[in-house]
This record gives sequence, C-alpha cells and structure tokens, in this order.
Amino acid sequence: MENATEAVRIAQQDEKRELGQPQNPPPPLRRRFVISLYFGYFLARWGARTWEFSVALYMIYLWPNSLLLAAIYGAIESGSSAIFGPIVGQWIEGMDYVKVFRLWLLCQNLSYIIAGGAVIKLLLDYDLKPRNIPDFATLVALTNVAGAIGVLSTLGGTILIERDWAVVMSEGHPPAVLTRMNSVIRGIDLSSKLLSPVITGLIISFVSLKASAITFAFWATITAWVEYWLFISVYSGVPAMAQSNERRILRSITKPVEGTDAHVSVSIVPGTEEGNPPRRTGMLKLLDRISTSSFVGAWRIYIKQEVVLPGVSLALLFFTVLSFGTLMTATLQWEGIPTYIIGIGRGISATVGLLATVVYPLMQSRISTLRTGLWSFWSQWSCLLVCVGSIWVKKGNIASYMLMGGVAASRLGLWMFDLAVIQQMQDQVSESDRCVVGGVQNSLQSALDLMAYVLGIIVSNPKDFWILTIISFSTVTLSGLIYTVHLYRIRNHIFHFEKIPLLSKCLFKFILPSRGET
Repeated sequence: MENATEAVRIAQQDEKRELGQPQNPPPPLRRRFVISLYFGYFLARWGARTWEFSVALYMIYLWPNSLLLAAIYGAIESGSSAIFGPIVGQWIEGMDYVKVFRLWLLCQNLSYIIAGGAVIKLLLDYDLKPRNIPDFATLVALTNVAGAIGVLSTLGGTILIERDWAVVMSEGHPPAVLTRMNSVIRGIDLSSKLLSPVITGLIISFVSLKASAITFAFWATITAWVEYWLFISVYSGVPAMAQSNERRILRSITKPVEGTDAHVSVSIVPGTEEGNPPRRTGMLKLLDRISTSSFVGAWRIYIKQEVVLPGVSLALLFFTVLSFGTLMTATLQWEGIPTYIIGIGRGISATVGLLATVVYPLMQSRISTLRTGLWSFWSQWSCLLVCVGSIWVKKGNIASYMLMGGVAASRLGLWMFDLAVIQQMQDQVSESDRCVVGGVQNSLQSALDLMAYVLGIIVSNPKDFWILTIISFSTVTLSGLIYTVHLYRIRNHIFHFEKIPLLSKCLFKFILPSRGET
C-alpha cells in the first residue's frame, strides 16, 4: 500500500515536470559542489584518456609492423561495450547513486591498475614472446580483459555524470544552465584528451615506455580515493540529488508490483489439458527469454524515442579510423612520426575540440539545437576531405601531416554535433528512461567502433590504411544524410534561403518576377 502511494506521488511529480507546471523553485547551485563535480570528472577522464592513448603504443611496440594486437584490443574493448552497454544503463537506473559511483570508481581504477601491471611485465621482459608464447598470450589477454572492464566502468560513470547528474543538478534552472554544464563537462573530457597524450608522449619519448606504464598504474591507485571524496560531497551537498535518488529507488521498487497487478488470462487450446498452456519447444522458450531480457528491453525503449535518428547518426561517426584512436596512432608511428609529435597532434586536435564548448552555446542560442547539429556536422565533413586527399600525396611525411591536420580541424564540428545530439536526448528523453537510453546509445557507438577494429584486423597492414580512410569517410557521409533527413522530417525544410542576403537577392532578381512584370 505504501509503495502504491509513493508510486502515485512520483507519477504526479513526473506529470507536473513533463507538463511544465510550476514547482517549488530549486535552491541555487553552490559553486563549490559544481567545481567538485567537474574536478572529480576530470580525474576520472584523465585516467581513461591516458590509457586510451597509451595502449596503442604498447601494442605496436609488442608486435611491430602490424596493427593486429592494437586492433584485437580495440575489438575486445568495443565489443564488451556493445554487448553490455544497455545492461549497464539499466543497472545504473536500478541502483542508488552511491552504489553506482562506488562500483564505478572501484572497477575502473582496479582494472587499470591490473592492466598497467600486465603491460609493465611485458615491457620489462621484451623477449618473452619468442621465449614463452603461452605466458606472453596470457599477459596480453589479461591486459585486454582488464582494459575492457575498465572501459565498461568508465561507461557507467559517463552515463551517470553526463546523462543524469548534469540534468538533475540543472532542473528548475534556465535552459542555459544545462547547456553550460554540458559544454564544461565536454570541455573537461577534451582537456584530458589534450593534455594526457602530450604528457604521456613526452614521458615515452624522453624517458621510456616502462616509465609511462608505471606512472599510469600509480595514477589509478591514488586518484580513486580523491574521486570518491569529491563525488560523495556533491551527492550530499545538492538536495536535488537525494530527491532524484529517492525517485529512482521507488521506481525500481514499484516496477515488480505493477507487473503483478496485471490480469492474466489463460485460454484453453484444443488438444491440451484443461487450463494448461501448450508445451513450448526449446527454441520458443529461448526466444521468449531473449525477448524479455534486459538487453532487448533496453533497445525497445531506445527505438521508441524521437531522437533515435540523431542517435544513430552520432553512432555512425564511431565507425571510422579518422581520429587519434588506436589504429591511426599505430599507423602514424609505423610511418615514422615521432611519439611526441603524435601526442602534440592529438593535443591540437583536442584544443580545436575545446573551441566547440565555447562556440556551441553561442550558436545554439541563436539557431536552435537542431540546426546547430546540422551546420556543425557538415563543417566536420568538409574538413575530412583533406584526409581523403592525403591518399594521393606521396611526398615524405606530408600525407601523414595532412591526415593529422584534417582530423584535428574536423574536431570543432564533431564535438559541436556531439553536444547537439546529447542535448536533444536530455531534452526529449524522460527521466525514467534517461540512463537506459544513454546505455544503448553507448552500446551502439561501441558496436560501430568494434566494426572499425574488425576492419583493422582484416586490413592490418599499415600500408593499406588508405582503404580504411575511404570506408570511414563514406560512413561519415551516410551519418550526415541521416541527420539531415531527421531535420527535414521535423522542420519540413533544411535551409532558410531567404536569410542568406546574397542568395535572397539573386532569387528575387532572376527567379521571381518583379511586381511590374506581368
């Protein structure tokens, strides 16, 4: 009875929130807790971005002249996120906040410590592969599994902070508050992507690979405690957090109750015993289990959302090697680009991406979130034409620098598009589905990322990287067409031609007849 009463109260609150009815104004956000959230997220993302950059260099060092180990690692990492991403989203939705970030920080940092330790052993004993293949394969497998668990844990933290806490903390405040928080959180991620490769590249170039692995393991050990203290202070200090946590716990409690209240009728099929359902084959039972599983349920929720096409468009951008990821980093090193130059190039790329966190709020406030996504996407696509052009350049390392330059320039449009899609999801997805949709979105992105690594395994010779470039560019083009179709479906037009002065004059002068002509 008590659960039913609480469920009614939650439903009434959710209905008021959806209808925009006035509620008690929230207390102002205290700067101390906002900064604590940002700093804790920075520490978490720094570790994740450091590992993301370093692991490609470790793998190409352990297996020179091949992208095989790097591609296998990327495939395992992306595959685990693709399979378990929706389940992680539902798991987060069904647990209270404190348990979520405790498990996130424990699993992420412990996994990175184990992965770092395995890499240190492999680097210290470089002759292990020819001398003892089983031990070498075991350590590589341990690195892959620990890294995949670390990435899954990071996924849980990303969903919690980006898709949930940012929205909860900004509830009741002007929309610009959420836009600003999204931009700062994305800026923190890109700052980590900017600085960690530069510092790691300097350590590798001027000290050693072993020193970088030891530094990484030490960082994961120390920062876990600091991150926990920062996040628990945010949870305890922001009243909206406790209220949102109460709603999510009550939703998880009342869901089974709602399921048992439904009327169940059993029809009698001719040829069966009275009142007993017909026998089901093993295949039908398996299909029933699959259809009622958390994984399928999460996908059903995702597909019903209005923002499914922007989500698919964003996910397709992960089916690419045109980023400073594992495969492109390994290829650049194979082509003779120094490690610190690659790190600096990745840093410049992240710096350009950081500009997106400044430009996006300005552009979004003037032309809407939907159209900001359109303009930012096609600006990214235009920059990637330089990467395609680098295929036909054969002089020295010019092609490599064109590739790096095109990727770096495209990050402005890419991250503005990412922010536009995330904000559309935050605005249009209900609170009860927010984490589930975030989990499925990350799962879809990881599945397409996995496909890129599978291509890297098939086309593992760095000389054939141009093939991966063409396929990646084609996928990016498809992504843009999907988003453009979505915008046209919503607005019934793509551009306001009349708002372009020069074009408007031409239209009126040459196409539309003047009033004096009959």
